[in-house]
Amino acid sequence: MKKKVIFSIIILIILIGIGVWYFLTKDNEEQINEIIPEEEISEEQMRQTIVSLYFYNTDTKSLVPEGRLIDVKELVEDPYRKLMELLIEGPQNASLSKTIPDGTRINKIELKEDTLYIDLSAEFIDNHSGGEEQESATIYSIVNTMTNLTEVNSVKILIDGEENKAFKDNKIKFDDPFVVMKADDLVGTNVIANEIEN
Repeated sequence: MKKKVIFSIIILIILIGIGVWYFLTKDNEEQINEIIPEEEISEEQMRQTIVSLYFYNTDTKSLVPEGRLIDVKELVEDPYRKLMELLIEGPQNASLSKTIPDGTRINKIELKEDTLYIDLSAEFIDNHSGGEEQESATIYSIVNTMTNLTEVNSVKILIDGEENKAFKDNKIKFDDPFVVMKADDLVGTNVIANEIEN
């Protein structure tokens, strides 16, 4: 009789042990499954970064940033040219407008101290629709985009290598480097009213 009781106790202990082991193993498997991501991050995604490009919003009559995901390698090779090319291409958001005139080409871009010299083709002036508000939007879409880079504090515009040019109506001249416009500096226009200051 004692042997049957001892045998029953041993069987019961073994069953309890198996039950505990099963539940512990099941919990571990669930935890492992929870940790594994559904989709692994690709090497290409790891190399991407977001840049802010400024375009004109016709509804709010202001410049607004549009985030753009680009390959870090492209940005490292020639960041100023890459950002300028993206501005020339125009926005992806349908509610935003292109600010750089069609046909504009980049002749040369060079950083001197903290001023970025951007030499553009004559189409930058010749193909511009005109109007002080639109001209201001064009200039500050470039300035606001480029001064997002920490080493750039101002932008000097040249046309086919020549300094001191201006838009056709002569209201906005390129004599001096342009810096980010503050809200207090706005006179007669709210083009940069939503400007994010550096």
